[in-house]
Amino acid sequence: CGGSVSDSSGVLQSPNYPGSYPNNADCVWEIQVENNFRVTLTFRDIAMQSGTCQHDYIEVYDGPLHSSPLLGRFCSGSFPTYVSSSNMMSVRFHSDSRYSFRGFQAHYSSIPAGHNTTIQCLPDYMHVVVSRRYLQSQGYSAQRVTLNDSHCRPTVTPREVVFNIPYNGCGTVQEENNDTINYSNTIRVASSGYVIKRKKNINLHVSCKMLRKSWQQVMYTAEDTVDVNEYQFGRYKMNITFYDSPAFRRQVRSSPYYIDLNQNLYLQACLHSSDPNLKVVVDTCVASPDPRDFNTVAYYLVRNGCPRDSSYATYFSPSSHFARFKFNAFEFMSRHPSVYLKCQMLVCRLGDYSSHCYRGCSSRAKRDTSSAEEEVDVVVGPLQLRGGDAQSGTTG
Repeated sequence: CGGSVSDSSGVLQSPNYPGSYPNNADCVWEIQVENNFRVTLTFRDIAMQSGTCQHDYIEVYDGPLHSSPLLGRFCSGSFPTYVSSSNMMSVRFHSDSRYSFRGFQAHYSSIPAGHNTTIQCLPDYMHVVVSRRYLQSQGYSAQRVTLNDSHCRPTVTPREVVFNIPYNGCGTVQEENNDTINYSNTIRVASSGYVIKRKKNINLHVSCKMLRKSWQQVMYTAEDTVDVNEYQFGRYKMNITFYDSPAFRRQVRSSPYYIDLNQNLYLQACLHSSDPNLKVVVDTCVASPDPRDFNTVAYYLVRNGCPRDSSYATYFSPSSHFARFKFNAFEFMSRHPSVYLKCQMLVCRLGDYSSHCYRGCSSRAKRDTSSAEEEVDVVVGPLQLRGGDAQSGTTG
């Protein structure tokens, strides 16, 4: 139960709904809609163990589960509606080992944010757009919108003032605290240069915060001006490429990739980010004949940093943004016409020796990640045996 949800609308419900939900369930749904949209969530049915909501309950969070405000916790009563302040919302359903009931059903949809200022955290920079009509309505000129670093100028169009602010330049400050890695900058909107000022200057503080499993974008206005609050969530950009040898010089560009049984396969994961102080490692890789289902028929090469296949090995990488590894085409390949590989990568701060990037093999639960880590899933394939002699089948 649970998982990542990215459709613009949909239905969430407890396991087995409208039948009785199982005991000891703990389901988390992460709803992420388009940038500059909001999530609205309405509950249509709730039938759970009522009372103090200590045993069975639903929680709704205004963003990722571990780092966002709790919007509500309930187990009975009227059917509430929640609206996020960002393009992300998390819903958690928990049951204990005692009684079981029908559970819940809820509907979610996305609605436009409708603000005059938008922000996106892209792999290499913050993209901030300020409406000129909004500036003019407040009595400000687009020509007086600047960064602290005067060399980094915005692009001014007839309708917008657009900043592309790099994470490693233009005065962007990097900071690490307990649960985020922050990149922040300030856009300044100066009032007219008259001797007598009737308006205050605006400081628009912009930051991208890397949380456990997402980029969070925050924007707010200081100095008693009109409040503008923007939160957006995105993901790291990552890709995995096959190479033809352990020298990692020539990429394999054919798809599907035809291989021989017991052939060594060489892969490189690449993180696309302008921040040099990040490190990427392989956390989990699982093979499946179905690119949409890595649970029913699955073969693990590595899990939580622990090798499960004797042929799996890692290689030294020339950059902390690369992770290189290999494995041998396994017997699993001979039972299925095509095989896909899904790898979960961990991104951590370079030099954070408390993170799983440095601690290696771990038996931790999936959500028990270090404060400054992000998990990114990548699917590659298909792999097919050369000669077409593979037979379709199932594993036990």
